[in-house]
Amino acid sequence: MPTLYGNTTGLSPLATRTLERIYRRKVPLVSIATPELIKALAEASHETGRQVGALVHRSGEIDSVVVGDATRLMLPDIGRLRAAEGRFRALRLVHTHLFNEPLTRDDLVDLVRLRLDLVAAVQLTPQGEPRTIQYAYNVPVYGKEADAVTVDGAAGGDQGDGRGEAELPYRTVGPVAIGRVEVNFGALIQALEDEFAKRSRTRSVAAKDGRAILVHVAEKSKAGALARAEESLRELTELAGTAGVDVADRVLQLRDRIDPRLVLGKGKLDEVVLRASELDAETLVFDRDLTPSQASAIAKHTDLKILDRTQLILDIFAQRAESSDGKLQVELAQLKYALPRLGQKDDSLSRLTGGIGGRGPGETKLEIGRRRAKERVSFLEAQLKRLSRQREQRRRRRARLGVPVVSIVGYTNAGKSTLLNTLTGADVVAENKLFATLDTRSRRLRFPEEREVVITDTVGFIRELPKDLFAAFRATFEEAADADLLLHVIDVSDPARDQHIETTEALLTELDLIGIPRILVFNKADLVDPAEGRRLLLGHPDAVLVSATDRETTRGLLTRIAERLKTRWEEAALVPAYEAVAEGGELEDGDLFAGEAGSLTVIAPSPVTGAEEVSSRVRETFEA
Repeated sequence: MPTLYGNTTGLSPLATRTLERIYRRKVPLVSIATPELIKALAEASHETGRQVGALVHRSGEIDSVVVGDATRLMLPDIGRLRAAEGRFRALRLVHTHLFNEPLTRDDLVDLVRLRLDLVAAVQLTPQGEPRTIQYAYNVPVYGKEADAVTVDGAAGGDQGDGRGEAELPYRTVGPVAIGRVEVNFGALIQALEDEFAKRSRTRSVAAKDGRAILVHVAEKSKAGALARAEESLRELTELAGTAGVDVADRVLQLRDRIDPRLVLGKGKLDEVVLRASELDAETLVFDRDLTPSQASAIAKHTDLKILDRTQLILDIFAQRAESSDGKLQVELAQLKYALPRLGQKDDSLSRLTGGIGGRGPGETKLEIGRRRAKERVSFLEAQLKRLSRQREQRRRRRARLGVPVVSIVGYTNAGKSTLLNTLTGADVVAENKLFATLDTRSRRLRFPEEREVVITDTVGFIRELPKDLFAAFRATFEEAADADLLLHVIDVSDPARDQHIETTEALLTELDLIGIPRILVFNKADLVDPAEGRRLLLGHPDAVLVSATDRETTRGLLTRIAERLKTRWEEAALVPAYEAVAEGGELEDGDLFAGEAGSLTVIAPSPVTGAEEVSSRVRETFEA
């Protein structure tokens, strides 16, 4: 028996038979629809009082008959047949409109989103007779891409964004009278597929992970919502660039409240789908954490890959992790994030396993996947505890040797690794990207009079750091727990530096590190006006203004470090040498400074005044 899709409840037996007879119709490739198919659809629509549509395959067979309500049609899942780049689905939708209305936004979104060959609307008279037909098909877009943010303050999102008709990813024809449609459907679709294929071959994508549209949704009732949203979207753009994503467009919507299902309003989300088709974007990245149900609903509505902010950060960490600690921590965070979302990945996960040993009730694939993921989580947590104990041993050994530890902390991309390189002559990777460095790096720095410190570069902080990632990297952050001094590095050129300071201090408080003495280091002084730098120092008398790329500017910072550590060095000098090596002979020097560079930066002796100032011989070391 033929299957009817959509709103089939309440259909009379006569209406059901009328609908089922539509499957008998054949449509040649040269025609959009035959008069017989149009008449059958009109009769069924008049009988049911609902929109009726047929998905016609290029072979001429009717693939599906769909029943809607009076104003819309809900298409069934048509899979990914022929949905390769440059090709359409080999299906065209021919359906009725009861009130003589033109093609709706839903019709056009379905055309673009599902990559249908064509969508045609048969407009009926009040008596149910077909009067005219209007159709639309996809066209390649070669228009200029938007560099600016598309801002929309409407709650529903039905407003346009000002783009012209020529830039739309589809073209409409009609309405024209039934029987006056003079188009060779087969030749039209073949020409369009050839044009799309040609464009896909010539289009270049600079980023390795394709193109994406960034989306930020905020509640406009909150004070300063637009300014905060723009800053957050700017940071998301930097995250996307670090992850290897080509940002095709950015969308910002201010709403009275966040839609609990789609986040954006449905109308605005439809606009984003059309925009993604224009720009060949395959991914939507949301600047918020999506629940599993939200991510599933948006993916189903758009047929695009959906990422949230946490996934983007996790992907960056997965790309950047180099040490065994970092890789284990990232994998643990990814598994914890994925566990509640396993059921959303694939329908096949809900089916029972088969084969020998798999018959009967047994476990579903979903249950097996969850069990294995939980086992892996337990294994990773045990491994991380072991590595944490090793780090604790190294820290205790350093404490017994009386070597002070200085930890560099701060917001991501503030210049922490660059500062470490400049102070110690190290070669830690330093890039103008968020999270360029993930693994904790320690380097030794020698001051005058054989005084030595270990300087440690930690993972950068970021607002709303994913909780699973924060938990996984907590042990790494706690590397700073035994620090004698913290260098809080701030990008003075960033307009959001005050928020970055608040974020860093909040995370230090959560890690119980807020009580450790710290020096504020305003970095990138070369990127701001000198007057602005002086004003900042007036507001923070204990701060230091440096440019991490210029060694000369770090002299004041070295002086301040020597002042803060003077008492610590004096206490270490009172510890007998034999106590420094007792109860820890199992650790070699290589283990003691695991992850540290073998080279030292030696700062030449200063005058008797010691910490009062760094001698001119420091300059000789810097210039060497």
